Amino acid sequence: MARQYHYGERYRYDERSSGSFFAYLLALILGAAAMGVFIRHATTGFLARVSDKITGRATTYETSVPAVVQKIQRLNRLETVVYSIDTVVEGAKSSPVLPDLLAGDRILLVVHGQSIAGIDLSQLKPEDVRITEDNGSRTIHVTLPASQLFVTTIDNQHTRVYARSTGLLVPVDQNLESDTRAKAQQQLQQAALSDGILDAARKNARATVTTLLYSLGFNQVDVN
Repeated sequence: MARQYHYGERYRYDERSSGSFFAYLLALILGAAAMGVFIRHATTGFLARVSDKITGRATTYETSVPAVVQKIQRLNRLETVVYSIDTVVEGAKSSPVLPDLLAGDRILLVVHGQSIAGIDLSQLKPEDVRITEDNGSRTIHVTLPASQLFVTTIDNQHTRVYARSTGLLVPVDQNLESDTRAKAQQQLQQAALSDGILDAARKNARATVTTLLYSLGFNQVDVN
């Protein structure tokens, strides 16, 4: 009695099964890799919430008063406004007896300078921060320190002598230019204050601190 063996069909069947298995395994690997990339980069908004649901992670924040004060204080000297100005400043010396043509000394400076203002948040105290909670909604009230004018400087590279005239009978006063620069610095500082640099500094600082506090998980933020 003759026997027939169907080697060809069995070989084809095994090949298809092996190919399906490796395709399935490759799909699993690619899916896991895609999931890892998604979880790693989904850090904000709706995608972050989806990522947390997948991984089972819960985001928690340390929002006690000491912790919040420490986080705000880390901002230290928060510079929020840079006020730049170009102006012409005059410096002059004259004689009470002789006319300027003979004994006067006059200089005109084209001055470029800037003032920087902000808030020194290292001065924030625990009593300046109040946290309340109502039905699961957390509210924080923060009273910021007073805004300050940190510094006013003259940009020497962009400040130049526009005109200089000296009387016929007197030498050039070597100190007149430096004295005029000091006068210009005072004028720049006064101009910045008159234009409301401190109010602008406080407004910008409030916006920065408000954004920080919302990022810590507070539902309502009041900064003044």
